[in-house]
Amino acid sequence: MRIGELAKRSGFTRDAIRLYERSGLIKADTREADNNYKSYPEGAVFALEIIRDAQAAGMSIHDLSKFMRQLEAQDTDDFDGDAFLADKIVEIEDRIQASKRFLATLQQTRVALAAAPYCDDQVFER
Repeated sequence: MRIGELAKRSGFTRDAIRLYERSGLIKADTREADNNYKSYPEGAVFALEIIRDAQAAGMSIHDLSKFMRQLEAQDTDDFDGDAFLADKIVEIEDRIQASKRFLATLQQTRVALAAAPYCDDQVFER
């Protein structure tokens, strides 16, 4: 599929797809002989879904690049995949806990605001 279709199916912009390609996170299969357009494999949609989830969880492009190379079994020298994944699991679990705490704060604030509605002419002093 061409980049326009990949963008449409993945929800990423063409510029983002090109950035991820330059970073080695996705690869084009071939260039079409008649017009030199790049063609992306079906797996690029799945790779972009992984990238979206990983970035939403706070993973950097650099770490994503290491992770994706491991998934493709390209980076086996001088890389402790188990330690890398263990560290990322702890990091993501910490983010999840922080997100849950903040979600609870938001929910409590919403309840408090509903119980004591704001009045435009009310002045709050400390």
